[in-house]
Amino acid sequence: MDTEKKTGILDGTTLKFIAMISMVLDHIGDNFFPAQTWMRIAGRIAMPVFAFCLCEGFCHTHDRIRYLKRMLLFGLISEVPFDLVTSGKILEFSHQNIMLTFCWAMICLMCAEKILEKGRNFRVYLGVFLTAACFMASAILLGLDYSMVAVALICVYYVLRERALWIRNTAALAVHVMLRNVGIYFWGILGFVPVYLYNGQKGRGLKWLFYTFYPGHLLLIYFVRCFLC
Repeated sequence: MDTEKKTGILDGTTLKFIAMISMVLDHIGDNFFPAQTWMRIAGRIAMPVFAFCLCEGFCHTHDRIRYLKRMLLFGLISEVPFDLVTSGKILEFSHQNIMLTFCWAMICLMCAEKILEKGRNFRVYLGVFLTAACFMASAILLGLDYSMVAVALICVYYVLRERALWIRNTAALAVHVMLRNVGIYFWGILGFVPVYLYNGQKGRGLKWLFYTFYPGHLLLIYFVRCFLC
């Protein structure tokens, strides 16, 4: 942590703003400017940053159950706006929004935490790996956005949470390259750059802004699209 404070220039709030801007560019490009590939590439920055921030939040929150409930609440609220934007339907169950993916990943971390309480040996780490693999596979079956990639990145950041930032981030980068290296998704590697610049500080927080922004910007995109069409 001391090394992060000396070398990092971005706090947690700044990282989240970077991820938000990336996400908005991606969604605007996807809905209004599909020929502008650069917007979709810029949008790939969001996932690694959000995965890192979620793990940091999970590790530092005073009440993980409350954290999970809050994420689940906004995941449910976001599902209608998400479905309207992605399918034009009020509810469509083949593809779920990223907040529900984060809920699933947090449940995975809770399970991993229980296993890690038994010690640090090969059998324990094997148990964590198999647990993560089950959650990754089920994320695909549930149609969760970013499915196994999001779960994998969050798990890597969590298991290596006591290691130096560059080790955690490099390991997550390697996992991303292995799992998400086709087409524009390869450019998710850009999202690890701001994480390397994290200074270990929470920043101003603004948690309610970040929670409400996701469904809010999706609704705005949907209404603008309806107006233009």
